[in-house]
This record gives sequence, C-alpha cells and structure tokens, in this order.
Amino acid sequence: MFDLRRLPLWSLLFLVSPLETAVAAAGSDWPTAAPEAVGFAPDLGEKLDAAARTEAFAGLHAVVVVRHGKLVLERYFSGPDERWGDPLGDVTFGPEVVHDLRSVSKSIVGLLYGIALAESLVPGFDQVLVDQFPAYPDMQRDPERRRMTVAHALTMTLGTEWDEDLPYTDPRNSEIAMEMADDRYRFILERPFVAEPGSRWDYNGGATAILAHLVSRGAGRPIFEYARDKLFGPIGITDVEWVAGTNGEAAAASGLRMRPRDLAKIGQMVLNRGRWGDAQLVPAAWLEQSFAPHIRTDGELAYGYQWWLGKLYVSGAPWMGAFGNGGQRLAIFPSLDLLVVVNAGNYNKADAWKLPVAVLTDVVFPALRD
Repeated sequence: MFDLRRLPLWSLLFLVSPLETAVAAAGSDWPTAAPEAVGFAPDLGEKLDAAARTEAFAGLHAVVVVRHGKLVLERYFSGPDERWGDPLGDVTFGPEVVHDLRSVSKSIVGLLYGIALAESLVPGFDQVLVDQFPAYPDMQRDPERRRMTVAHALTMTLGTEWDEDLPYTDPRNSEIAMEMADDRYRFILERPFVAEPGSRWDYNGGATAILAHLVSRGAGRPIFEYARDKLFGPIGITDVEWVAGTNGEAAAASGLRMRPRDLAKIGQMVLNRGRWGDAQLVPAAWLEQSFAPHIRTDGELAYGYQWWLGKLYVSGAPWMGAFGNGGQRLAIFPSLDLLVVVNAGNYNKADAWKLPVAVLTDVVFPALRD
C-alpha cells in the first residue's frame, strides 16, 4: 500500500528549452484552452490517445495537463484500482472520480507544515525532535537522539535505520512495521542510527508521519481538518479523502485520495508562488525553502522539504515533483509555466515510474512548440 523507492532519471530525459514564466491564478473551475493556444501542437490529445493503446502505457488511469493556468488536456481511462491497498475492481475514471495519491501525500504534508509554521503552530527547523514528545523522557535524555531536528524530518535525513526497499507484504519493511507498532512515534524516533543526522538521505515515510503529527498537535485538530480549512477548501477542493492508518490518524505518508483536476489545482497554486486568487495560502518563502535542493538522493535527483527536485537537461531550469506508488505524479515546471498530473494503477511494481515519465517524454514534451 505504500511507496517503493524508485528514482526515475528525469533530469537526463527532458530535452526542452526555457520559456518565460507566466503566473496565472485559476478560478474555482478550470478555464480551458486549445493546445495550440498555449504553445502545444494541436494534436496533443491524439498523440496521448495513440500512446495509451500501447503496452508502455498499460495501467494509465488519468492525465491532466495545465499550461499558463489553462486546462489543455484531460484524459481518463479504465482499469483495476485500489484504495490504499484494498482492491476496488475495474474502475471507469473521469473528472469526478477520486484516485489514490499515495506518496504524493508527503508533498502536501510538506505544504501544510509550512502553513502551520507561519501560524507558529509547529516547531522551527532547528528544534530537537524528541523535545516535541514529552511522553518519551528516555529519548529526551539521550544525547544521540537529541541530534535529530525538524529539518532532518523535512528532508528525510534522520540518520536512522529505515528500509522501504523490502516488499510491502514483508513485516520487516519499515513502513509496515510502523503501521503494526503499538506506538508509531516511538518506533520512528528510536530506530538505530546508521549515519549522522543530515548526512544521508533515506526514503522515510515515518519522517512524514512525525511532521503530520506535529501539525495536528499544534493545530489542536486532525491534520485532515486543518488541510480542509487552510488548503483544500480555499482552493475549492471538496471531494477529497484521507485514509486513516492503523492508529486512527490520517495516513500522512500515503493516504490521500483526490480528483486529478484537484491535484492540478495544488500544482497551479505552487506555480502561483503559494497564491490562489487573492489569498496567499502557502508562504512564498516556504516554497523557496521547500524547493531548495537540501540533499542528493541515492539516484539522480535532489530532495527538498518533502518534494523531489531536478533540473531540465538542456536549460538547467529547476522542476519539482510529488511522486506516488503505482505511477502517481504531480510534475511542476516553473520555467515552462506547466504542470502535469498522472494517475495510474501499477501499484508496487518496480518499474511503475516509467509510465509517468513516458507521458512526459513521449507525449507532452515533444508536442511543445514554444
């Protein structure tokens, strides 16, 4: 039900040129534009339809393309799906059908932490993590544990043992073990150290769970309620679900379910530097910090505050992405004023990353004309 750590080499694949960024504020519903009106070849949709019939695109459920604040392309397909690991059978997708986001949820938790920090509800970057858990005085007294800070959770550099490479049917998988633990936060914070905090990146859904817990505690309400009030509601996202984990709290690392159009709204808000209409929902300074490359992953990409980061191959312009198990993607390209949402059903497959990459490299980017 959770993410495999598979790292697509996007930064080696995008052969595009930089364009001037145009910041647009979309309204409560998407304005639309023909592909050629926003710099695409007119047959963009036909190219996607043809590609979707090939084996390389098996499992594709939805694609949404937005450029210059306009909905350019929207396609939906049918196929088997899941709700956080529970089979749903064959689903016919469409604009009103929610889809698992899986670990795209992590990036949204990152946005929520920035909102809560601006409201002084959560501890700052340099605060000691174990100090935020007074129920664990033994760890608060441990000099080694006191090395872990909020910044290390944001960047997944806690330095502790955490393995999500194992199959998610294996109870030794750290995320599964966290779900099975009597006290998930003690489980996360007491993992043995394998590196100095801040020196090494390890994909860690437990770090996201810690961040979400701090938001919920600071806000005095479940993180889903806080998200609906501070982010989803103001953007007009009403049909959204956050599946609960075994402890009854929202599964911060992977439990969100949302319509593809609505995930695109999150992306547009990011392109608008945190604004939606007249409201500044996420501080622009937080986005700048979130999208700074704080550490290299063990692939070709960098990592910010719960966001994947890369650079376009030719121009070197930065892009940011939210990735989820099975082929879920929100890819944002500020230099092109472009965002792409992909949903797919290839859960727990090692090569699931290839499908969203193919949508971009075989369909979207070749169709760009300016």
